[in-house]
Amino acid sequence: DDVAQWRSLDDVIGSHEQADMGKAKKTRKYATMKRMISLRDARINEKDRAKPQKTIKEDPSALKVKEVTKYPSCLFFQYNTQLGPPYYILVDTNFINFSIKTKLDIVQSMMDCLYAKCVPCITDCVMAEIEKLGRKYRVALRIAKDPRFERLPCTHKGTYADDCLVQRVIQHKCYIVATVDRDLKRRIRKIPGVPIMYISNHRYNIERMPDDYGAPRL
Repeated sequence: DDVAQWRSLDDVIGSHEQADMGKAKKTRKYATMKRMISLRDARINEKDRAKPQKTIKEDPSALKVKEVTKYPSCLFFQYNTQLGPPYYILVDTNFINFSIKTKLDIVQSMMDCLYAKCVPCITDCVMAEIEKLGRKYRVALRIAKDPRFERLPCTHKGTYADDCLVQRVIQHKCYIVATVDRDLKRRIRKIPGVPIMYISNHRYNIERMPDDYGAPRL
């Protein structure tokens, strides 16, 4: 009886396996799109069919109009005539943090670098970025709220400081940008007439500054 039961079990399993072998496994196709016929297809009624676009031949004798990018009147080639003491310096989040790390007083070090009165400017975006960093960067927040710093309001959406600083510098060419961020430096170098202040050898240095003003040569 036991042998008969085992045989019957083997037959049932074998029949199931054969049934599975007979079925082809269907794999679901993802991201498949239904093919649409062209709007100019002959099968579409004439009234609904898209009309072929007419190509206008260019007249070789016609005058070609080109749009030339407008440059601000304050620029004399790469030389920015609007820059002069007192200097207004846009400060980045990283610049404040690195200044704390290298134990530099921001306002005094700026004046040592440019030999003139400097007004550090901090935008709402930069202030928001420092506030988001939390308690670890509370010293940076205290420095940013210094009364010697000029607060600049932001009207745009979001708190991404790099875009805000770049847009502000494009619109107003009277600022120097203080940053140690490589990507932001790369973006600002493409804008003519905007000097960059950075930290090297435990002091502030200036880049792309006209020699007329008192920036020390490296």
